[in-house]
Amino acid sequence: MRTPVADSPLPGLLDRVAAAAGRALRDHLGVDGEQIDKLVAFAGRRLTGEFEVDPFGFDPELTETVLLPILRPFYRHWFRVEVRGIEHVPDSGAALVAANHSGTLPVDSLMTQLAVHDTHPKARHLRALGATLVFQLPFVSDLARRSGTTLACNEDVEALLGNGELVGVWPEGFKGVGKPFSQRYKLQRFGRGGFVSAALRTKAPIIPCSIVGAEEIYPMIGNAESLARLLGLPYFPLTPTFPWLGPLGLVPLPSKWIIEFGEPIRTDDYPPGAADDPMVVFELTDQVRDTIQATLTELLELRGPAFG
Repeated sequence: MRTPVADSPLPGLLDRVAAAAGRALRDHLGVDGEQIDKLVAFAGRRLTGEFEVDPFGFDPELTETVLLPILRPFYRHWFRVEVRGIEHVPDSGAALVAANHSGTLPVDSLMTQLAVHDTHPKARHLRALGATLVFQLPFVSDLARRSGTTLACNEDVEALLGNGELVGVWPEGFKGVGKPFSQRYKLQRFGRGGFVSAALRTKAPIIPCSIVGAEEIYPMIGNAESLARLLGLPYFPLTPTFPWLGPLGLVPLPSKWIIEFGEPIRTDDYPPGAADDPMVVFELTDQVRDTIQATLTELLELRGPAFG
């Protein structure tokens, strides 16, 4: 959907101001001209309302111009992410990426979205599924929707897959991201298999995704349960640096990451009604979970020391 711009001299004035600002940045700060041109054009479209979002609120231009570039230094230089198996992600059409979840804060979902966009030959966007809490938080809710995140409910998942989108799900939910460091790389229960039902109904392949590295960024050594209940949070993490170091405790530790996309598990050869068969859903959910767990074990050995 596009926001119309009324006839006015504003666009012309903005163009002149933007051009002058661009020249100043290039001439006096030595900023890359192409990047400046892109940012100036982006800012102009924001001010005039000439940008598009999809029915779920996803804003591709904002994501590619602002949000992903903010994450990229962490991805490349802090976590030094290595991506394996990106060829298993299809060039087009629906697919459901199912990954392990960890790290106290859901940084792993952000890094996986960036990994898909930056290493896939078609630069596909991974439409992440978020918990209800994400959409109850001021500012975070709007930012999540703008970056392509959608509420993790069957209706929305099936709508996205039905539109041929690449969807990302972290079935462990808060049980995974909020587990103690002593349980690192041990997968928690995969919910009730709702993601499998959605894949079966839309005939979308399920791509197991194994993420090594996120467990070490905020080692959770304790949980202030009373404070968590007071704040309405599923947990309140205590780590070696947070809250003891204040804001500095929010800086993630620079662990080495590997993200591997496994071979797709087909769902199009299941008979009609399979999505409503609890045994089929249970067995397929277990297959995805076991595949991820086995791959995590291999990747841990391959990576070696977490901070090496």
